[in-house]
Amino acid sequence: MKKLILIIAFGFLSNGIFAQSSLKEGGIQLNAGVGVSDWGFVPFYFGLDYGLVKDVTIGGQISYLTNNDNYYYGNYNYNHNSAVGIGANGNYHFNRILDIPSKFDFYAGASVTGLIWNYDNKDYHPGYDPLNVGLQVGGRVFFNNHFGINLELGGGSTVSVAKFGVTYKL
Repeated sequence: MKKLILIIAFGFLSNGIFAQSSLKEGGIQLNAGVGVSDWGFVPFYFGLDYGLVKDVTIGGQISYLTNNDNYYYGNYNYNHNSAVGIGANGNYHFNRILDIPSKFDFYAGASVTGLIWNYDNKDYHPGYDPLNVGLQVGGRVFFNNHFGINLELGGGSTVSVAKFGVTYKL
């Protein structure tokens, strides 16, 4: 049993050494995971990235945010239950110019997300806009040519402050 585990671990490591992180022009990768935002917990997000040109990707994402805190604005009490975010992003990948090993992917970019808020009192909360713009920086580690994990930090957006998940290249 120990030999089998050792062989499998060596296989993952050797594949990781030769993994290609940069998404080629026309390539597609899927992302999924969990996160936190300045508004609440992000129980899940799903996204897709498309290799537009060398070192540049564009993509889309769907996320779901939850928060059961009460908020007070003037004479109104708001209890926000959830929000669905539908967004687009663009990222520049720094691997080539920083000469980063191929099993890693380091990127930064901007995103815009439309939010569909769910309020228990059906009134619009003036403190939360339906459109968010933010910046992000992130990285991935690939274990083979298709599978990796990612971590992304962002700011300026209600949608995400930190996300952690998996990436799969098609």
